[in-house]
Amino acid sequence: MSENPTGPGGNGPAHTADSVQEPSSVEDRPDGTGQEAANAARPNVASSLLNAVLEGNSAVVTFLAIVTAIVIGGLLIAFSSPTVLHAWSHLFSAPGAAFSQAWDVAASAFSAMFEGAIFNPHTVAAAFHGGSIAAIFNPLSETAVNATPLILSGLAVALAFRTGLFNIGATGQFIGGAFVAGWIGFAVHMPMILHVVVAVIGGFVGGSITGGFVGYMKARTGAHEVIVTIMLNYVMEFLLLFLLGLAVFRAPGLPNPVSPPVASNATLPHLAGANLRINAGFLLALAAAVAVTWLLNRTTVGFELRTVGANPNAARAAGMSPERTWVVVMLICGGLAGLAGASVILGTDFALTPQIYGTYGIDAITVALLGRAKPGGVVLAALLYGSLNAGGVTMQGLTQIPVDITTVIQALIVLFVAAPPLVREIFRLRPRRAGEEGQLLAKGWSS
Repeated sequence: MSENPTGPGGNGPAHTADSVQEPSSVEDRPDGTGQEAANAARPNVASSLLNAVLEGNSAVVTFLAIVTAIVIGGLLIAFSSPTVLHAWSHLFSAPGAAFSQAWDVAASAFSAMFEGAIFNPHTVAAAFHGGSIAAIFNPLSETAVNATPLILSGLAVALAFRTGLFNIGATGQFIGGAFVAGWIGFAVHMPMILHVVVAVIGGFVGGSITGGFVGYMKARTGAHEVIVTIMLNYVMEFLLLFLLGLAVFRAPGLPNPVSPPVASNATLPHLAGANLRINAGFLLALAAAVAVTWLLNRTTVGFELRTVGANPNAARAAGMSPERTWVVVMLICGGLAGLAGASVILGTDFALTPQIYGTYGIDAITVALLGRAKPGGVVLAALLYGSLNAGGVTMQGLTQIPVDITTVIQALIVLFVAAPPLVREIFRLRPRRAGEEGQLLAKGWSS
């Protein structure tokens, strides 16, 4: 009896258990082509890095933007120096001296900035001759101190961006947190550890109330958060000035509007001794960045925040409430900015003044943009800005170059980071597909 060479119905070959099977893996192929294909499929690290540089992904474009801003800043430093301008007046008679002078001025400025922000080799030599060992770490300490409020206020802006809101009110929220934390610090008496914890929580609550009011106004009346936050900044600034004018909030015997100093029990502890200003506020800022990352990526609330930021109408159709989300996110953002105020009043300034908020609220916007509204990026951007601020002071002291040049460099960094096509054109990078750069701004502006 012959075997049936076809399957059911005689339409094709029968597939039985005795049929010849393909190799179970590419390495089992007898001709060896499977192994070659597997090797070709494995990622080549060097090739990936080269393609990333040539194509210019977000990290590469950001790095090149910073380099470009620093180079232009160096040119501004060099050609605004009277010594360099005098040397260039003799360009044709001594061209080498003119270029050498310009290089020396720019190099000395950036060298002084590096010494003030990262590392000063002279402190190491001094330590071996009886100097302070703590002085070696002072530049990094100053960078961390300058970056701490920028991390917290930058997170306040970046988290709102991810939800489709423009939180331009970090200044007002900073003031709310600083005032409540400062008042608890100098007016309330508590045991040591409890006092500082309650003061920090008070800073979060003070900023949260200020930010939550913005979210409530938008959810209840549809008022645009940009207008409300900008106006609320002025309200909080003048409210602070008014309160400091009252006798109950003014330090006794001082004609200036300055509050009493915060009690020592309520100050943030130093992390590396009394000679270095770095304090627990820096750890608080890093913990806040980790918490925001966890909130966005690991929680249901974070999913709702991102969904509402991507498309409020689709979120509403899915059963989410954009109005509730706006209130929640502004409560959190206000609290983060309030923590920035608490870190300043409890960590470095120790007394309320009419200008305690400085430019942190405005700088927070640029830090959030530079960090592409991601918590990790905000931390790195704040550290960069903190190093420029700390190094700029040293640069001015050693070279007499105005510290304002650091503000110019910061502005240039934001300019180039916000214009990736310009950076690509300068460095002749390969064009990328549309939409690969990522969205820097909130999507709620056009609404």
